[in-house]
Amino acid sequence: MNQSDFHRNSYMLRGSLARKGYMHWFHSFTGVQAQSGESRTFFVDILILNPGLGGDEPILGQHPYYKKRGMKPSYVMVKAGVFPDENGEGGKQLNAFYPISSLKATGSPLVMQIEDCFYSENRILGYVEVSSAEARHRSFLSDAGWMEWDVEVHKAVSCHTGILAGAFFRLINGMESFWHGEGIRSFFRGTVTLDGITYQVSPDTSYGYADKHWGRGYNKPLFQFSSGRLNSSRTGKELKHTVLAINGCCPRLLFLPLRRKLMIQLTYMGEDFEFGFAKSLFFSRQRWEVKETNKRFIWHIMAQNKNAVIRISCSCLKEQMMRLRYETPEGRRRKNPLWSGCDGIGTIQLYRREKSGKQLIDTLKIDKAVCFWQQ
Repeated sequence: MNQSDFHRNSYMLRGSLARKGYMHWFHSFTGVQAQSGESRTFFVDILILNPGLGGDEPILGQHPYYKKRGMKPSYVMVKAGVFPDENGEGGKQLNAFYPISSLKATGSPLVMQIEDCFYSENRILGYVEVSSAEARHRSFLSDAGWMEWDVEVHKAVSCHTGILAGAFFRLINGMESFWHGEGIRSFFRGTVTLDGITYQVSPDTSYGYADKHWGRGYNKPLFQFSSGRLNSSRTGKELKHTVLAINGCCPRLLFLPLRRKLMIQLTYMGEDFEFGFAKSLFFSRQRWEVKETNKRFIWHIMAQNKNAVIRISCSCLKEQMMRLRYETPEGRRRKNPLWSGCDGIGTIQLYRREKSGKQLIDTLKIDKAVCFWQQ
């Protein structure tokens, strides 16, 4: 449901999850280089791993010293970078690691300070630099370069997963990973400088996105797809108050994994259509499949609730995607890569269910979608 909830977007790892768990805030937005007119889509992550095991030094799970001693990772990581362009070039990820002791955080609404980096619900700013020598260390999981950002954020549309991320489901670990989309449609304003080149970020062209995941581990498979650039075949125009957000989830019943599902929210001209939430997560009709070709990933999705039916076909070229690098709370790296990009395309067919049958509301063209896929 389209409902803001700052509490779910706050610092939440306590108890057993503090020793084996993670929190991950993700932001993406587009900036334009004033002289050339080039547009690029940037991302800023804040990842906290196993804060209950940390101290005054970051513990890197891929570092030989800690790996040999069987120590789980514990740190705050700020990952900043840019997705590949339309030609599949220029993708970059820069990782900075900080000890848990460097984190200063409030309750709700959340404000975080990690040395040079700052997060709040309406502003993020920071600076990350990785030298060539540091990037050669495999434990850093990073490229070389530097990025500085200072952007204001206005989170206009939220995705609230209801009881699926409520206190009871968290208590019984009802999800491998919980999700809250505080800003699935967000407007960013400010500047980003990447390796000395500055980009202006404006609300109307930022096509911003912000969400949070937390839990015991990452979903498997991991799938996310979101776009705020949707064009209507009915009006022939880009819709300003419309956004699609899809997130895969791994529900559990008494700690037993159930069939993988998708949580889908389409806010269409201010009206919200939700699929895979709460009771419908277990009982609604939903099908989705993934096809991998030599050139692209393709997803076909069909979901319905008592009021509506949605059909989504979307894809992304592999050459326009990069492989983001993370480690799990156990200190492992998955064998399958995490593919990510910002040039996803596709179509949405949205129907309203009537007594006389399905009535087509609109067919939407998806453009410039941010997508993540890991088998």
